[in-house]
Amino acid sequence: MKSMTGYGKVCEAFDVKNIIVEIRTLNSKQADISVKLPPLYRSKEIEINNILKTRLERGKIDCYITVAYSKGNAKIDINENLFKSYYEQLRQMTNNVGADSTYLTQYVLQRDDVSQSENNELKPEEADILLMAVNKAVDAVDNYRQVEGKVLKEDFIKRVNLIHSLADSVEPFEKQRVPAIKEKLMQRLEELQIDNIDNNRLEQELIYYLEKLDVTEERVRLAQHIKYFLETIEIDEAQGKKLGFIVQEMGREINTLGSKSNDAEMQKIVVKMKDELEKIKEQLANAL
Repeated sequence: MKSMTGYGKVCEAFDVKNIIVEIRTLNSKQADISVKLPPLYRSKEIEINNILKTRLERGKIDCYITVAYSKGNAKIDINENLFKSYYEQLRQMTNNVGADSTYLTQYVLQRDDVSQSENNELKPEEADILLMAVNKAVDAVDNYRQVEGKVLKEDFIKRVNLIHSLADSVEPFEKQRVPAIKEKLMQRLEELQIDNIDNNRLEQELIYYLEKLDVTEERVRLAQHIKYFLETIEIDEAQGKKLGFIVQEMGREINTLGSKSNDAEMQKIVVKMKDELEKIKEQLANAL
């Protein structure tokens, strides 16, 4: 099992550059990918997207690619005319609204169309280094996800087993409950002092009513769902969505058991099971 939360950062050197790839992932129902990269690398954006989608499968995936030049080696070509045009227009706007223009020069120089490196074409060798860095960052994210997933798995197993134990603890109350309900109904009939009761029909109705309150079937189905959950969680492939469906079925059986219980002690047990199930649901939102 893997978590959808992950982080990876890799730095690879090429010529006078350091290509830095940083990837952060969070939980999401689908693959929600965002890639931010320098203009020089835009031709590889689709390929990078495909790597992220194929290897990370699902989640909110933010990929940041930046370039840092070795000190003293960066050669930047500044478009002087474009710089002047941007600067004058922005300076006039800041004066009109009374805004601070202290960092105006720095802002204009950060524009990609104003400041460009001397090499405006992506070399094949640099493209290979870039994609290698992306794959290494994905490896780091995957390792992070596996560590987080192990913690999730242990928590799921603990809580599901607790639900199983709580379901088993219902049995003694179930055996005591049926005779108590029957006795209560008979006392109520005596209080009503109804004559000419058809005892055979009364017995049939009592059996029918008590069968409607029987929770054996719900407990058996819940045990089957729990078994299936524990089997599914051991599969190496991404099973987060499937586990979510199984948990929904577990919830239905627990709710039905609660509605049939008609007993204070059984209701307390059902509340505990619901509490554990809600905690599983919350954590499952982060499972791949």
